[in-house]
Amino acid sequence: MSKTSANLKKYSGILLHPTALPSKRICGGFGQEARSWVKLLSENGIGAWQFLPLSPTDSTGSPYSSPSGFALNPWFLDENDLVHDGFLTIEKLKELPGSVFDDSSRFDNFKLANIRSRKLGEALRESWNSQNAEAHIEFNNWKEKQWWLSDHALFMEIRFQNNLKPWWEWPKNFANYNRKVLDKYEHDHRNQLLEHFLIQWHLFRQWKKIRLLAKELDVLLFGDLPFYVSRDSSDVWANRSLFSVLSDGELLSQSGVPPDYFSSTGQLWGNPVYRWQRHKLSKFRWWRKRFARQFEQVDLLRIDHFRAFNAFWNINGIDKTAQRGYWSPSPGLQIFSLLRKQYGKKIPLAAEDLGIITPDVERLRDHFDLPGMKILQFAFDGNLDNPYLPENINNYKSIVYTGTHDNSTTNGWWNEIDENTKQRVYEKFSSKEESSPAWMLIDIGLSTKSCLFISPLQDLLDLDNHARFNTPGTVSDNWSWRINDFDEKLLNALSKYS
Repeated sequence: MSKTSANLKKYSGILLHPTALPSKRICGGFGQEARSWVKLLSENGIGAWQFLPLSPTDSTGSPYSSPSGFALNPWFLDENDLVHDGFLTIEKLKELPGSVFDDSSRFDNFKLANIRSRKLGEALRESWNSQNAEAHIEFNNWKEKQWWLSDHALFMEIRFQNNLKPWWEWPKNFANYNRKVLDKYEHDHRNQLLEHFLIQWHLFRQWKKIRLLAKELDVLLFGDLPFYVSRDSSDVWANRSLFSVLSDGELLSQSGVPPDYFSSTGQLWGNPVYRWQRHKLSKFRWWRKRFARQFEQVDLLRIDHFRAFNAFWNINGIDKTAQRGYWSPSPGLQIFSLLRKQYGKKIPLAAEDLGIITPDVERLRDHFDLPGMKILQFAFDGNLDNPYLPENINNYKSIVYTGTHDNSTTNGWWNEIDENTKQRVYEKFSSKEESSPAWMLIDIGLSTKSCLFISPLQDLLDLDNHARFNTPGTVSDNWSWRINDFDEKLLNALSKYS
């Protein structure tokens, strides 16, 4: 932590998703590796840990297209903690698929991770009756408060029984959310549903430990919330009237962004858009519950695609490109006003306001005093009015990044840009010490007048694009990079950053 002036403190943070933490398991998660990471941040005076959505992923590993937006990702559940707490035996631990995992530098076997999570759920259910009364009471008290849990478990189990087909391809009574049929299914499959309940309860317990530790050590947990939810999700399946989708799964309207310099046809995302009038009738109850669920888990929440809270690009459900879409208004002012009434004047939100943002979107952001984002990799195009140039970042309520999870690593970006752009970076770099491109941008970012500077861990480690976390518009080789260990290189990087 440094000071930008006599009164304003500047904080630093690191962007790293839990899957990328070092672990002997198939991927990182909520176990000792996460607690050690929080301690390392605190020891080095690094005040924020930012990560991607903690919800389950789609088949490509993306946490931005989740089958269940209120649930936590079962991959994160740490089996060693379960053994320590008496919920799992060492014998059952050894039987789990993927227990011997040689490649700790990549995580790309998402199918194996799902199989392992299912087997873990079975093991927890088999030992459940032998657990003491205190555990049962704690579980039941927690379960009664999770309004979303039953739909989540039903959705995931019926989906599994139907070979992971989307819900609109299930047998009609299931696809149509026939409550009488579902009640019978709940009774007949109570053991399988219990497995989903137990997985989520243990995830809650493990994340709670991390949350308490982070609070104790003054490390801010910085989460992420996609604006849209997936069409093939429990959220849409169980709350169909709130989304632009028919009972057979066909889309009335779908999401995307309009044509621009990068794409003459725009981007077609394929999520159902919101039926805002239905949400208004309930005073945005679903949205209030959605935010409440997130605020249980994090201290600060980034809203992905924030501009859609002002207006969204509305595309006909049958269109194959985004060209014929049009802007439709969203009730962001009403939603955030309700949040302010509930959580106080300072709502713990940050706006992803990248790209072409109109004045009315900026007014919505500023009305609720939300910090926006500034990306240094976007700054050096030669335009003196570029809002990402360090000298143009004059708003303390800004969060500055070298790049995000969707960008190249800074060293990878350096290999892609021309010599004129590189020269403009050199001109902004004030240190006399020789530095890599990544550390030049880190130095520039730390010198800005923003309240918070975030670097992806890959930049601190001076990595090129082999460590890139996601390339938008592609479905393979994403979400896979991870660190091998908290080794000397990493420890030195954290020390230098602090």
